Amino acid sequence: MKKTLRILVAALLCFCVLTASFAASAVPAAAPDELKIELSDKGKNLFDKFVNIMIDVIHRALVAIRYPWKPKADKTVDMSKFTKVFDEEFDGDTLNMNVWTHYRQGVRKGGYWEESQASLRDGCLVIRSEYKEDGQFGAGFYTDRIDTRRKYEQKYGYFECRCILPAAEGLWSAFWLSSENIKDGTPGTQGTEIDVFESPLFYRGKLGLPNDLVTSNLHYGGYELGHRYKNVAIARANNPYEEFNTYGMEWNKDGYIFYINGQETGRSSFGGVSEVPEYMLLSTEIDGVDGVPFHGWSGVAKPDSENYPAEFIVDYVRAYQYTDIAE
Repeated sequence: MKKTLRILVAALLCFCVLTASFAASAVPAAAPDELKIELSDKGKNLFDKFVNIMIDVIHRALVAIRYPWKPKADKTVDMSKFTKVFDEEFDGDTLNMNVWTHYRQGVRKGGYWEESQASLRDGCLVIRSEYKEDGQFGAGFYTDRIDTRRKYEQKYGYFECRCILPAAEGLWSAFWLSSENIKDGTPGTQGTEIDVFESPLFYRGKLGLPNDLVTSNLHYGGYELGHRYKNVAIARANNPYEEFNTYGMEWNKDGYIFYINGQETGRSSFGGVSEVPEYMLLSTEIDGVDGVPFHGWSGVAKPDSENYPAEFIVDYVRAYQYTDIAE
């Protein structure tokens, strides 16, 4: 069975590479100001939907092939070598805008990012995802993203988030790091998207399958034809939709090491390790295209679902630096 799935994934990846190669060949290798072939809005919409479906197919195959493993109890993060340099406990009544930014308000995949969806409650950040008939940008699903872009960035260290995941199909929450250097043709050493965790697998529960899973991923080279991706881990958390878990990542010159509750889930140096400071992000996204929900790796968000509204509840975000660097 696993051999068959490996063949399927290989075939799908080859198909994607061939498609990308064809698309690349359709754009003349000429100066930037010369004519390039571009898709119409309708064509781009259809292409984005096709990409959504392909991501779902490939990801389901990955979950089946790399059957989710438990964190390694014998490999734990060594906190003795770190000094805490950033500590956001989300105390108070309003978000600290000296640290955080509501970035890219408006359409995001199958919904909208809108800053009123993020608030503080009982010492936690709450990013609420819900369907609104009379939302700021029109009818649709609303959620949010916050980040420390241009306010706090760090190279190397240990980064950790303690949170409860939103329990609904068609969305995923994430704690991740990124850099404005992530562009087409840029190597991973100049900036890599580091997904400490993403949570697109709630939908598996209705299929009678384990859904207490998160994925950890790396991306570099921009988000067009030069994009490169690696899934580092698919691992289990402890009742993550009802209980707090910690999700961490150690980053040094040798690579990235991912953790759940302090126990290692995977490691990689894919693309060459980032050598630039990066900012932290907390987000929830709705699967879909142009503000409309559509089938993807997290399923499909439906306005009448009993699981909405759904909340991504974050107790804290902390960053540590290697003590020798901090000093």
